[in-house]
Amino acid sequence: MNTKQLQKIISQGENETVEFKSSFNANTIESIVAFSNAYGGKILIGVLDNGEINGVELKAETLQNWQNEIKQKTEPAMVPIINAESINGKIIVWIIVNEFPVKPVSSKGRYYVRKNNANHRLTIDEIIELRMLSLNYSFDAFYVNTSFEDLNVQALEFFRNKVKNSGRFNLDDDLQYDFEKLGLIKEGKLTRACELLFGIHHANIHLGRFKSETTIIDDLMIRSPLVLAVEEALDFIKKNIRLGFEFGGDDLQRKEKWQYPIPVIRELLLNAIVHRDYSKPTDVIVKIFDDSIQIINPGNLMGDLSVEVLQEDYYQSIHRNKLLAEAFYLMGDIEKYGTGFKRIRDWLKEYKNVSFNINDLNYLIQLDIFELKTDKVTDKVTDNQRKISLLLKDNNQLTTNQLAIEIGISQRKIKENIKKLREINLIKRIGPAKGGHWKIIE
Repeated sequence: MNTKQLQKIISQGENETVEFKSSFNANTIESIVAFSNAYGGKILIGVLDNGEINGVELKAETLQNWQNEIKQKTEPAMVPIINAESINGKIIVWIIVNEFPVKPVSSKGRYYVRKNNANHRLTIDEIIELRMLSLNYSFDAFYVNTSFEDLNVQALEFFRNKVKNSGRFNLDDDLQYDFEKLGLIKEGKLTRACELLFGIHHANIHLGRFKSETTIIDDLMIRSPLVLAVEEALDFIKKNIRLGFEFGGDDLQRKEKWQYPIPVIRELLLNAIVHRDYSKPTDVIVKIFDDSIQIINPGNLMGDLSVEVLQEDYYQSIHRNKLLAEAFYLMGDIEKYGTGFKRIRDWLKEYKNVSFNINDLNYLIQLDIFELKTDKVTDKVTDNQRKISLLLKDNNQLTTNQLAIEIGISQRKIKENIKKLREINLIKRIGPAKGGHWKIIE
């Protein structure tokens, strides 16, 4: 890089692919590892966090010594590009780190990945997941001891009919041979995906009908093969939501209208099942309330996916369970191209009083579909509650202390008003107490 390029990078500040360091130290090597496990990046040594150039002193062997130290303290050994440039009489060393093809890379047994403009230390689960993703492998591809004869005949026939109707794959008369072509059977052994889809497993779906947070009036535990479990779960949900009627068109025909669009509920169920982390024993949980449905599944958003990215119309879908995704795609139930949440938003255009949220809750994904409150509810909001809503609409990360100062009441009163606003579903917390934000329900 030349002087002009370096000055431009410095002027733009630190980000997901750029980091400033005042000197070379152990943290520099952690950043090299973090960039290697993400999408690569640049490290400028001799630049303060605020972009001020403080420069570094170099001796004849300094860069070679740094290169050797990086190789010795990384596994696999990293050899990034290192060079130096003078800006206004001060030396800046720049290190270019490429994304490593087979992840993860470590430093002294510790693994890091770059997220936003910081290095994030990986947990054991994240290390395993990054490794499988790097090798284009997935958890549902592991072998199991189940035999083909143990699979559920009804589930197999259901799959055969769905695939035939979708037209996305031409099945032969021999399903076992078809499963080998699809990767559900490998080297004569069934995969975890095959067992989940058609066999006996312990990946349950637990549904409950709640009158309040603590009052359950109906519940169901589904242990069926996943190709059947979706319809069973949908039947239970339809039993516990409202079905109304509306008149439309010139013929004045009466038409059924469910409390929520059924395609949206199906999509949310499929999303939870396909993207669930099946290495965890936690069930998929479905809670049905009078005015909302909550679906929680174990797992986190993979790669660079985030709640904000999913709220856009176009995003790159990443599958934790590639074989499960393929099977439901062939049945015509899902698309593999990252369009699920866009289609949900399109379906909800006909339901002006219904919305949905996605929350990433520290290795749990929560999907909510809920009814919006009418003006009769908002009429009951106090002046202070209206002020809180307006302030949070302008800045969704305000703290209770900041709100108390702005409005001129105690933090205790702020908390009471926020609790009331959440109860009547006018505001909603997205993410944890620290690092999350408020969402105003229009």
